[in-house]
Amino acid sequence: MARKKETKENKQELEGSKNSSYTAKDIYVLEGLEPVRKRPGMYIGSTGADGLHHLIWEVVDNSIDEAMAGFAKNITVELLPKNHVSVTDDGRGIPVEIHHQTKKSTLETVLTTLHAGGKFGGESYKVSGGLHGVGVSVVNALSDWLRVEVSREGAIWMQEYKRGEPEAKVKKVGTSKTSGTKVIFSPDPEIFSTIEFSEKRIIDHFRQQAYLTKGLRINFLDKRKSPFSFYGFCFEGGVLSFVKYLAAGERLLQDEIFYVHKQAAASQDEASLSPRSSQGEAGAKKNGRDNMEVETAFAYIDDFNTKELSFANNIYTPDGGMHLTGFRSALTRSLNNYARSENYLKEKDENVTSDDVREGLVAVISVKLKEPQFEGQTKARLGNPDARTAVEAVVNEALKEFLEKRPGEARKIIEKVMLAAKARLAAKAAKETVLRKGALEGLTLPGKLADCSSRNPEESELFIVEGDSAGGSAKSARDRRTQAILPVKGKILNVEKARLDKMLANQEIRSLIVALGTAIAENFNLEKLRYHKIVLMSDADVDGAHIRTLFLTLFYRYFPQMIEKGYLYIAQPPLYRIQSGKEAKYAFSDSEKEKIVAEIQKSKSQKGKNARKSAAGEEEKETEATEVTEEGEEKTKISGITIQRYKGLGEMNPEQLWETTMNPENRILKLVGVEDAEKADRLFNILMGDLVEPRKQFIQAYAAEVQNLDI
Repeated sequence: MARKKETKENKQELEGSKNSSYTAKDIYVLEGLEPVRKRPGMYIGSTGADGLHHLIWEVVDNSIDEAMAGFAKNITVELLPKNHVSVTDDGRGIPVEIHHQTKKSTLETVLTTLHAGGKFGGESYKVSGGLHGVGVSVVNALSDWLRVEVSREGAIWMQEYKRGEPEAKVKKVGTSKTSGTKVIFSPDPEIFSTIEFSEKRIIDHFRQQAYLTKGLRINFLDKRKSPFSFYGFCFEGGVLSFVKYLAAGERLLQDEIFYVHKQAAASQDEASLSPRSSQGEAGAKKNGRDNMEVETAFAYIDDFNTKELSFANNIYTPDGGMHLTGFRSALTRSLNNYARSENYLKEKDENVTSDDVREGLVAVISVKLKEPQFEGQTKARLGNPDARTAVEAVVNEALKEFLEKRPGEARKIIEKVMLAAKARLAAKAAKETVLRKGALEGLTLPGKLADCSSRNPEESELFIVEGDSAGGSAKSARDRRTQAILPVKGKILNVEKARLDKMLANQEIRSLIVALGTAIAENFNLEKLRYHKIVLMSDADVDGAHIRTLFLTLFYRYFPQMIEKGYLYIAQPPLYRIQSGKEAKYAFSDSEKEKIVAEIQKSKSQKGKNARKSAAGEEEKETEATEVTEEGEEKTKISGITIQRYKGLGEMNPEQLWETTMNPENRILKLVGVEDAEKADRLFNILMGDLVEPRKQFIQAYAAEVQNLDI
């Protein structure tokens, strides 16, 4: 019976499916550029600011490909009024003759057909950053209007488009003695949430691209304002100049930066074959390394942090890949071999590790290859195994020669690396002590920590509070179920200037690590984090800002994953308490204070309590007086309004601290994020590093912008 019932039900389901509307008419075929307008995020990542700027990168990438192929020397990008963009190069110009497949002009084919370009075969481009052939056609599809002009074979050809559709056929509009392509486009406001381009973002991108394409000149003009701004980038030194830029403001340990730029040779097995052997040529071509261009530079600085940037065909690979692996392997092996041969490392000594040789390293690794294989849609990691072999071979050979010819430079590098190895062993011992202590204590967390009762990290909050006085108020004010308080006394160690072993000797930092529960360094485990909201709560004065910066440095250097996940916050305690009668309000800025005072005065005036006229019929002037209490509090009185300026969290009683700074319904928390890791790294080096001059220049440059400075 069960089987018959099942069969009957299946039959009913089958009959129901036959009556559904899923037929051929329900299958939609998107032609031409329709898929791009339908799903723009699939092609440019997003329709926000990132996607908007990606339009410029796509067009400029085509021009850079011409430069990498040796046919272009200059690229000019202009931001025009109404956020129009113009990109001009002096390359060969897009072909305009009739294409044999589409029977249309090749120019129109390239602008209106996905995966149409000169990068899928033939010899037009040895290497290319635009891999999918969708670049300029996608820009056309997502533009309200686009115009392309091609100078080629003595003539100028032009075509205009409206949302990807040609307005007319390609036509000849003039003569020219030069060659090149000019694309002018206007992003479609129906597609993008914003069409406002960022000058700073564009400048940073073009500077990077100019470093990676030796000798290429990129001019950028922002003509949206008058007078317009102009920037020109051209670096004959290539990535060597890039490393100098990245190390600017740092104390270099080397007088000469290591640099190598060469075509990678075929593998050893292939090289053993006769150069004229067809088998050898075929093997080398298949392998691809004979065409791989490797350009690498590095220097050591007097610091503990590492800056490694890797690129494949000018595309930044933030997750590294085979080319970065090959570089690290060559660097570690070469330095170990040299240290052994010169008796820096004795027979009983262990080899230095990859982490040791990367401490204080500033490096750029760039490869250009015929068919890059990127992992992931965002091209974040290079997957070509040949890239590892090629980079490793080139760096091994060049670095061996560098160390042998410059023994003084070699000695500085080896001493830096061996010092890092000693510090690693010391840090390991200190770290094990901290971890062992945390494990032995079990649930016994640091004595200063007032923990919350909840064991759910998603709802638990840790307030790191400056000073025992404020810590006491916070402990009384908190929600004991979800809010934990860790008071810190004074200023913690500046970890920008200290290695891990010295850092772990600091009691305040050690208590924080145990409280967080994640461990540190290679033992770090984000899943063991006990709180998903970590709030830095310090006084609104210079000392408070310094303490906050010290903690930000600690989290940025040793717990960056917490910042990436959005777990780190900065509390915003009020600056002023404004009281009129029994009513009290809080202000978090001077402008907010003035607005509240004005509202109270207006209310009093309307009620006839604060607007008394003199016999002459004129309003009496407001009187203002400032007094300082025995506790050091500043109180300003304006006609019945008392304004209290908070200088420290300890000045607030528990009720006030809860109401203004800790109550989730009222508080203001600033989420800590890192939009540009490279710039954040540079800023931390300037503000917290050893060198005084860069910090002095920074203060001089931005001193006028500082507000609420207490001296």
